[in-house]
Amino acid sequence: MPENSNSKSSDRGQPDAVVNPGQSVEVKGSPVFVRVESAGRQRSVLSRLLTAALAVSVLLNLWYILIQPVLYEPPPIPEVHFQGTRGAADRIAIINFTGTISPPFTERWLRQIKQAAEDDSVKGVVLAIDSPGGFVADSHQIYRELQTLAKSKPVFAAMKRIAASGGLYIAMGIGPEGRIFAEPTTWTGSIGVIVPRYNAAELAGKIGVRVEPLVTGPLKDSLNPFRDLSESEQQVWAAILDDSFGRFVGVIADNRQHLDDGAVRSLATGQIYTASQALENRLIDEIGYVEDAVDAISERLKLPSYDAFEYRSMPGLVDSLLGAYATSAPSVAEQVLDAAVPRAMYYCSWNPWVSGAR
Repeated sequence: MPENSNSKSSDRGQPDAVVNPGQSVEVKGSPVFVRVESAGRQRSVLSRLLTAALAVSVLLNLWYILIQPVLYEPPPIPEVHFQGTRGAADRIAIINFTGTISPPFTERWLRQIKQAAEDDSVKGVVLAIDSPGGFVADSHQIYRELQTLAKSKPVFAAMKRIAASGGLYIAMGIGPEGRIFAEPTTWTGSIGVIVPRYNAAELAGKIGVRVEPLVTGPLKDSLNPFRDLSESEQQVWAAILDDSFGRFVGVIADNRQHLDDGAVRSLATGQIYTASQALENRLIDEIGYVEDAVDAISERLKLPSYDAFEYRSMPGLVDSLLGAYATSAPSVAEQVLDAAVPRAMYYCSWNPWVSGAR
């Protein structure tokens, strides 16, 4: 076999030479064995593997999209014994409302309320509130579900360090028959609505920034932090705030037997009240702790023994991400931009975005 520039040589005893298409091999004094490997066969195997992988992917997507939502049931919320007789048949559930009332925590609390409502062994519920408030919509959603719960089971509230604004709002969910306890050092009140907003118009003028968004109407960018509010914009936002404020006042008047609309409005200056002031103004019923609220509700139910427990939802990925975000305060620029997004809040702060969610 003639040699050429593409030839490879193989000596006796040397392993089989690999001959690629277009190449030749010179063999001296040794038998020649030829093995032909089909590239088409290799491609066929690869094609089958890819087809199988695609089929598995399609089946998994069908499972997650169509089948799993129908069959999946979330695991029960973990429970931790709090006081009373462990394992008693009659039980009292404690729901801890801690931190800002906002997603994703709202959904977790709603699930706990639902579980307490559907559990026949739960005879009563205590709300342990340690919150400065939060979003108007979230506060009302929780309040509404608590009102439904209170129609079937007695619900009491126990205020801890702070139960102001939205924290007070959800406490009203216990209904007029419920009782509200507050620790001696509790802060509550702050009845009112806030829409966080910055005004950086003067700063923008000094550094030569002009913000000119393209809008379809004069009120579309009414919370633009780089200009002053017009008179018409102030009137529009005043009406929005009055609506949410009136709802807050009505919720308190409907659920505190000794307070009417006028009395609540006299308290609704946004002021913080201490526990003793709140008791004097009939916003709460008694100075006490969560343990006292549990004892009181067991007496209301005439339970000879009971097992009081807390729901303990496990934090998920979203909580971890929010926790990481909350460890560092947002910059001034971030706060200015955030203020351009309208968020009506029952919140005990002029700037809710500094403190974070938890």
